[in-house]
Amino acid sequence: MARLCIVTPARAGTRNGNRHTAQRWAGFLRELGHRISLKVAWDGQPCDLLIALHARRSHASIVDYRRHHPRKPLVVTLTGTDLYRDLPASREARNSLEIADRIVVLQSEAKLELEKQLQAKTHVVYQSANSSVRHAPPQDRFRLAVVGHLREEKDPFRAAAALCCLKETPLDVELVQIGDALSPAMRSEAQRRMKRDPRYRWLGGRAHAQALSWIARSHLLVVSSVMEGGANVIAEAARIGTPVIASRVSGNVGMLGRGYPGYFPLFDEQALARLVRKLIAEKKSYLFLKRAFAARRALFAPAAERAALARVVREALGRKA
Repeated sequence: MARLCIVTPARAGTRNGNRHTAQRWAGFLRELGHRISLKVAWDGQPCDLLIALHARRSHASIVDYRRHHPRKPLVVTLTGTDLYRDLPASREARNSLEIADRIVVLQSEAKLELEKQLQAKTHVVYQSANSSVRHAPPQDRFRLAVVGHLREEKDPFRAAAALCCLKETPLDVELVQIGDALSPAMRSEAQRRMKRDPRYRWLGGRAHAQALSWIARSHLLVVSSVMEGGANVIAEAARIGTPVIASRVSGNVGMLGRGYPGYFPLFDEQALARLVRKLIAEKKSYLFLKRAFAARRALFAPAAERAALARVVREALGRKA
């Protein structure tokens, strides 16, 4: 078996999607018999393969590794911000992809964002989740959940804005939002909205198990992101059984499929409110959405992610050998 190094700019202890991905991949690859080191930057430690998360932020490690080991395999994984924000403008991000032997993206639409010559060495590895909790929403109210750190890329208050348009519904509606505020302005906005509307609760950062529990105890998970590399929270909701409604952006479409019935236009709280109102009022529409989401569940199984990752590693090692 090989010695593998996984590099992620997210430090240990952070509740960050990249960190979670790196830790999960390290676990899968250890199960396959590989020896794994997990670092924020490559420090020259000998390894047979480097897997770098984030093309721009890990660029120094990528270039340093390639300079010292021109014949050893290199895999670069594109996340949301580097794919949709950095790549068009960052020479470093583009260079990382050019010198990589394999590129990994986290959902199917991401591959289409790349130039043709890069698509040939690009593989899709859907993120997975393994939760013991199951969907069990309350009977006396209709609960929406939003899970993710409060930052601009997530458009975090779109669901809260939609709540203002949901005054008269067959069931009382409430919104629970979980995630650390990553700026004082985000914290102030969440607090202001709680004062203005008692149906809205911002719980701040919570342990992973608590976040999963809130997803399970909600009728819908709202993913309103402006950009997503492949939202792990969608995988978690799929394994739990809580249907998702999401902004129609490439990253969400790549996770949910082009024909998925639970999209709303980006930045459009009125369209989001109309969709929620329909799902509350029409049980058939809600069940149809839930069945459509359940059809995606197998994509996000841990065994599927491990097999896809193992294939990338095997091919990268085999090519260089």
